[in-house]
Amino acid sequence: MREFDYRRAHDVTGAVALLAADPDARYLGGGTNLVDLMKTGVERPALLVDVRELPLDRIEPTADGGLRIGATVTNSDLAVHPEVRRHYPALTQALLAGASGQLRNMATVGGNLLQRTRCGYFTDLSQPCNKRAPGTGCPAVAGEHHNHAVLGASDHCVAVHPSDMGVALTALDAVVSYESADGPGEVPVTDFYLPVGDTPHRETALPPGALITQVTLPAAPVAARSRYRKVRERASYAFAIGSVAAALTIEDGRIREARLALGAVASRPWRARAAEAVLTGAPADGATFAAAADAELAAARPLPHNGYKVTLMRNLVVSVLTELAGEDAR
Repeated sequence: MREFDYRRAHDVTGAVALLAADPDARYLGGGTNLVDLMKTGVERPALLVDVRELPLDRIEPTADGGLRIGATVTNSDLAVHPEVRRHYPALTQALLAGASGQLRNMATVGGNLLQRTRCGYFTDLSQPCNKRAPGTGCPAVAGEHHNHAVLGASDHCVAVHPSDMGVALTALDAVVSYESADGPGEVPVTDFYLPVGDTPHRETALPPGALITQVTLPAAPVAARSRYRKVRERASYAFAIGSVAAALTIEDGRIREARLALGAVASRPWRARAAEAVLTGAPADGATFAAAADAELAAARPLPHNGYKVTLMRNLVVSVLTELAGEDAR
């Protein structure tokens, strides 16, 4: 591990200034991903700027009935917050499915959004990887890729994003706020992650050195009837091989509003716009749910060893939507 300096930030402006002065600096929240990457040599920061003591650890209502979540709120605190459980249950479910209790106690909201892929080629310095070392290639395309992308990938990278929380936030139309050397800014979670294209090393729309300060959940009655389900290869703590965050509003047997996002199928949490278009205004029944899943997955381009994900995700979407429709009927 490279020797590094450590500074504790006491205000947002000071933290951003430290990153602006050193391109090899990194923000340190819970460290549950960054420290692991430092141990393997994937990340080699010269300076860690600890942001845990910044005043970004609050969960507060917004004037329009939404919720403002500070970037250093832990995943555990967010999961059990009564307003989250009441109005955004898919987010609570995603957080509880996302990691062990010990990790949730340390991991922060901002860090969760910025966690890196768990692709084995990315974390192995003996292997080429366009995400880690641009221009070296993507060995996963012809190698081990059973849990890699089936949507939105390219020949340059087929890794998937590992966040469960990010999938729920994508379905719930959350907005990320940040502070940079040029001032504050914000970006919807749906635009926060960049398409992989030929620059997989550029993962987010954040300006260089920007610090995430909060995530805002807009008021959305549909979110109160929401669900997150994750499929993994073992029942204990593991990353998803597929997941779904969904929300429905049903009136007189027809879907008035639908939100749907998929996880572990792309380099970013995948907002299922094609499926939502099929769902909106249609009968809330199995035929509609299957048609919506098929419309979204028509763009899937599986690799030789991950085609199972297309069937898995189709069944998962139909199952989750059917359960939500059944809750509405009760």
